[in-house]
Amino acid sequence: MKSQKPALSDHEWYALVMLDPDQLTAAPRTFIVPRDHIAAAAWIGHRNWQNEPGVPAGRRNPGMEQARVGTDIIADYEDRWDLLGTSTKKVPIMLPPWYRELAADPRVGLPDEHPWKEELPEW
Repeated sequence: MKSQKPALSDHEWYALVMLDPDQLTAAPRTFIVPRDHIAAAAWIGHRNWQNEPGVPAGRRNPGMEQARVGTDIIADYEDRWDLLGTSTKKVPIMLPPWYRELAADPRVGLPDEHPWKEELPEW
């Protein structure tokens, strides 16, 4: 849950590393993502899954600590080592456009303390 808290500075990053168990000698895939971006992605994906239309209420109730972010959601952050050193506030949001629609949807939204909650940026 701590990993989903908002950044305390504009230089907090995640380097998410994916190892291929079938090719352990190959270079791993790496996704360089600002903390606030990954926190939003985890929340949006999990809340959307929990509140998916047609699924009975209370049917999907695992907590946010079990949220996951697929590589398809953060694909545009892959190998973006060039972003390090940049203020995370200046990094374009590279999440899928439909995630922005979900962030604006009252059934999904963003956590109260997230910096995009007050004013949702463009992406």
